[in-house]
Amino acid sequence: MSDRGKEIIRSVVLHAVLVCFTLVTLAPLLWVLKLAFNGSRKGLSSLSFIPEEPTFDNFTKVVGHTENGVWIFGHHLWNSVVISAATTVLGIALATTAAYAFSRFRFPGRQAGLLSFLVSQMFPGVLMLIPLYIIMQKLGVLNAKLGLILVYSTTAIPFCVWMLKGYFDTIPKDLEESALIDGASRFTIFWRIMLPLSMPAIAVTGLFSFMTAWNEFLLAYTFMNDPLAYTLPVEIQQYVGDQKVEWELFAAASVIVSIPVMALFYALQKFLVGGLTAGAVKG
Repeated sequence: MSDRGKEIIRSVVLHAVLVCFTLVTLAPLLWVLKLAFNGSRKGLSSLSFIPEEPTFDNFTKVVGHTENGVWIFGHHLWNSVVISAATTVLGIALATTAAYAFSRFRFPGRQAGLLSFLVSQMFPGVLMLIPLYIIMQKLGVLNAKLGLILVYSTTAIPFCVWMLKGYFDTIPKDLEESALIDGASRFTIFWRIMLPLSMPAIAVTGLFSFMTAWNEFLLAYTFMNDPLAYTLPVEIQQYVGDQKVEWELFAAASVIVSIPVMALFYALQKFLVGGLTAGAVKG
């Protein structure tokens, strides 16, 4: 067999394997979409990915969820948007300044600080549940958006700092030295030079911060006692009861919650590759 024939066979086998892995990966997503659009509970026992009696009723029930005249879904959507957006802004503001300091300055405790950030990522968040609850109770921010914003921001900072520091390390120091010679202050260099050049990394870390706050369930469920203060992931859990599980509504709510994240991925896709690769090379 010629080299050309061997290359064709190798390519066909490779693409067949990739197609199989793709189908396996997409199967859960297709099943959720089927349940979301399914109008009959018979679809739960079917292996087909095509919904029986397709309908938008499940989405209508989720979005139009009201209790005692109060639009529950609207309250939860607003809580998720405010908490996720504030977490992203506050987390990025703190992480960029810390990452710039770790990247450009040498000071006592620098290595210990970087190592502590890294070590903090080794432990699951549930270990911090009780200490965080006590701290929030002492501060009086339980059952408040501010409490979740502070918790989400601080837990996202270690990852954001490491990502941004790695990107700052790739920016030549000659740019800052030239600006210093021209009389620019450190703040001007940071604001006018470093931040604009670091937009790909900032976009990626901001996206991860937003996703962390948007999808988080355990802390929001633990720290929020008022049903109107819940976020969307907590509302989704309400469809899983002790006596009955409303899988169609659960799937529809999951699809709705995933839409903003997919929109952000699409809007920031041009930053994703550059930000992830550059931020992970050095550090």
